Amino acid sequence: MKPIISDPNLVAYCGLYCGACRAYLRGRCPGCHENSRASWCKVRACCVENSFATCADCRQFADPRECGKFNNWVARLFALVFRSDRAACIRQVRQLGLQSHADDMAAHKRQTLRR
Repeated sequence: MKPIISDPNLVAYCGLYCGACRAYLRGRCPGCHENSRASWCKVRACCVENSFATCADCRQFADPRECGKFNNWVARLFALVFRSDRAACIRQVRQLGLQSHADDMAAHKRQTLRR
């Protein structure tokens, strides 16, 4: 299994940290930015289309939960099951920057901020 390292390229478009994800660490997923098979993800498609590193770069919505692509029923189900707060991740990226978000997530060995 790969070690958890800080890498801003491993911050997913939605703010999750792929660098601490079990699938990524076990080599079963290339991470959000490299996963061309994730064409189903509306957040990924929007960020690629707009050349955003993450949703934190989008200024259309002050709160990412206002965006229908970010806050859909699949995302809400995922958040409930995994007690994940992707919006908090996006707020942290906006506040600290991409590198510091990656540093924090890697230091705490977490894929997401908890609700």
